[in-house]
Amino acid sequence: MNIFQKRTVGKKGIAAALLASQLLFTAGCGSGEQRETAGQLDTEQTMQQDGYIVVGYVQVGSESDWRTTNTQSFKDVFTQENGYYLIFEDGQQKQENQVKAIRNLILQEVDYIVLDPIVETGWESVLEEAKEAGIPVILSDRRAEMEDDSLYTCWVGSDFAEEGRNAGHWLENYLEKQGRSGETVHIVSLQGTLGSSAQIGRTDGFAEVLQQNENWVMLERQSGDFTQAKGQEVMKEFLEKYEDIDVVISENDNMTFGAIEAIREAGRTIGSDGDIIILSFDAVRDALKAIQTGDIAADFECNPLTAPLVEETIRRLEAGESVEKIQYVEETYFDCEMDLSELLESRPY
Repeated sequence: MNIFQKRTVGKKGIAAALLASQLLFTAGCGSGEQRETAGQLDTEQTMQQDGYIVVGYVQVGSESDWRTTNTQSFKDVFTQENGYYLIFEDGQQKQENQVKAIRNLILQEVDYIVLDPIVETGWESVLEEAKEAGIPVILSDRRAEMEDDSLYTCWVGSDFAEEGRNAGHWLENYLEKQGRSGETVHIVSLQGTLGSSAQIGRTDGFAEVLQQNENWVMLERQSGDFTQAKGQEVMKEFLEKYEDIDVVISENDNMTFGAIEAIREAGRTIGSDGDIIILSFDAVRDALKAIQTGDIAADFECNPLTAPLVEETIRRLEAGESVEKIQYVEETYFDCEMDLSELLESRPY
């Protein structure tokens, strides 16, 4: 079957998907796995209606505010009113859970699988199974590395390496404005989950600029696993180990919040008039507030609202159109020189 060809979902197919997802959800409650369906139809409604596009969405987990917003974006877009039946699978930060979820979705004969891969490697086998079943796979947010890129239809998300480079260039300009371009600058980095696309891209992107500045010294990089608790723990270790930290590069806002707590507990100060400059990634609402108070110097947006672009991609595939293999969402950055009060009133995340 051509993966670009629409697969009509009949009444029996919808009913089977509903029954399977309900059974999986019931079993998941006992096993600690989280599964749910968005826009659920009861059995009678399912048998009466036809033509829904069934989408299985395999998420990383719920480790951050960004992730919560990202999940909600899919639930808001892939609704009955928009012609979709969404089956949501929470990987709980474990690749084995995501692989199992994909196989369950294949058994349910969904029309599309959207995967946000926890790490970049180890997907060939299960995606080959999806391909053999004629189910297109769309990667969202994080990337997957594989020799055969025909195993997925396209990828939709952020240019993480560009985010990292932007952070480096922003720091160059900021230090120049402060008259510190020639000073030795000591940096520590709170990395995200090692092996994830966001971690790899942001680390590598910033490293490119780091190498161009001989007076910048990377004291240490350590994973905070994209969580506030781990970010606080790692930042505390950094502060105990290094007396002179000028800059913290934190690869997401939740780790940044933890780092801020650790810095304050250590009696250090933050901001342009303080000891430590903090650069963060994601730009969620609470982080923008922290920019206003001076706790964060700059934040590089990672747009969590990827669902509209994924939905547009599916609509094009349903129409038999080709799609770009790599698709970037629009993003920007925010810093301490901007007035963010108006943005905060309208910010959806």
